Amino acid sequence: MFMGDRVVQVDRRQKKVTSEVAFRAERGFGPASMPDFLALTGDRADGIPGLAGFGKKSAGMLLGAYERLERIPANPFHWKVKPRGAPQLAATLMERRDDAFLYRKLATLVDTVPLEGSLEDLRFPGVPRVRFERWCDELGVQRLKTAPKRWQ
Repeated sequence: MFMGDRVVQVDRRQKKVTSEVAFRAERGFGPASMPDFLALTGDRADGIPGLAGFGKKSAGMLLGAYERLERIPANPFHWKVKPRGAPQLAATLMERRDDAFLYRKLATLVDTVPLEGSLEDLRFPGVPRVRFERWCDELGVQRLKTAPKRWQ
């Protein structure tokens, strides 16, 4: 796996760019393991429940050592790392392994969808102002009129 200054995350709201090195330093595992991390810890925003008992520290520690769910040994006494509650975590992972694989699949960005046209064709042109403002008037939600940041 390539390591270095490759950008792995751009946060436009916070105006922050995260490199692979910074990602690893902050989380304890590489960016390719993020879907596995979300499978273990869950992701409320995307409706992924995760597995009971797994938190950021334990999941980060295990994925830092093993990278992928299927590489984590079933027996916690064979683990290279010793997160708190390792025997219970191993039991949960063993019992809910299929769920974890499903959660990982749900958390994995699919980037192989064939697209017609160019990226420019997909760019959001903005909210149609007249139609949107009329809709806000019909619903009686005047404050919503100021929400869009880009207008057509």
